[in-house]
Amino acid sequence: MNYKFDNQDDVVVIDFEGDLIGEEKGPAIIESVNNTLNNNIIKCAVDISNVRYINSSGIGVLITLLTKFRNKGGEVVIVNPSEHVKKLLVITKLNAIFTIVDTIAQAKEELNKN
Repeated sequence: MNYKFDNQDDVVVIDFEGDLIGEEKGPAIIESVNNTLNNNIIKCAVDISNVRYINSSGIGVLITLLTKFRNKGGEVVIVNPSEHVKKLLVITKLNAIFTIVDTIAQAKEELNKN
């Protein structure tokens, strides 16, 4: 799995690519999130359009992201999950917890409502 953080205005866009299985890169991702929050950026768009597979550890990473941002008064929006990942979000009922949109532009719009 590869990922990158990109600060766009007052929103951090986290772009995941490959298999979101969390185990080896999870701690580095969380450290980057902590640095982002320490810079007072509390809005996050998680682009998972290039994620092929996600397991329970990957779901744990998404939940940790959401928890960390919400604890600082922020929010996380998931962008463009594949059909496979969408089904998993429905099965785990995470679609009721996360806002899911199709584009980064929609994510920014959603995040700037608050």
